[in-house]
Amino acid sequence: MNLAEAPLNTTWRVLRLSPTQASPEQASQLEEVGFLPGELVSVLAHGFPGQDPLVVRVGLSTFALRRDEALSVLLETKDADA
Repeated sequence: MNLAEAPLNTTWRVLRLSPTQASPEQASQLEEVGFLPGELVSVLAHGFPGQDPLVVRVGLSTFALRRDEALSVLLETKDADA
């Protein structure tokens, strides 16, 4: 599952980042703001209309991410071994 598909107000763990071919630099940009493997993440809200952007909490920080950025963040259950 990726971050764009995550249900609201559920906690997940970042598994890895998978940048698109159109934006290969996206993974490093997301890592710089805290989307690192093992970090806890949750989607707090969706924008209106179209559910874009997403309001996301990673660690202790809150960000607005575009849906195409959220597609790059692959998730696992929060109880998975970090």
